[in-house]
Amino acid sequence: QVQVAESGGGSVQAGGSLRLSCTLSGYGLSMMAWFRQAPGKQREGVASISPNGARTEYGDSVQGRFFISQDNDKKTVYLQMNSLKPEDTAMYYCAAGFTGGWSLNTMSYNYWGQGTQVTVSS
Repeated sequence: QVQVAESGGGSVQAGGSLRLSCTLSGYGLSMMAWFRQAPGKQREGVASISPNGARTEYGDSVQGRFFISQDNDKKTVYLQMNSLKPEDTAMYYCAAGFTGGWSLNTMSYNYWGQGTQVTVSS
C-alpha cells in the first residue's frame, strides 16, 4: 500500500522559515513534488525533484526562497521554505507516483498525501 505522509507545517510570521518533510512508503523512488492549495484557488506546483536529485524545478512564486531536497535512504523529500510571505499560506501537499509530463502538473502524479497546513501572518 502506497503511503505519502507530510509533516512540518505550522504558523510563522512573515520573513520566517519552515521545513516540510514528506515520507514515501510502499513505492519505489521516482520524481516527487510539493504542491499547495489556498482556499478558493487551484492547486499549484511548488517544487519537484528527480530521483537522483539532479533535476529540480520551482514555481515562479517561490523561486529563490524555497528549496527542495531528498534523502533517498529515508525515502523522504524536504521543502525548506525561507522568507515566507502571507501569500504562501496554503495547505501543502506532497505527490509521488510520477506518470510523466510536466513535473509541476497535478495530473502527473498518482499518489498524494493528506496535506500539512502552513500559515504565514503579517
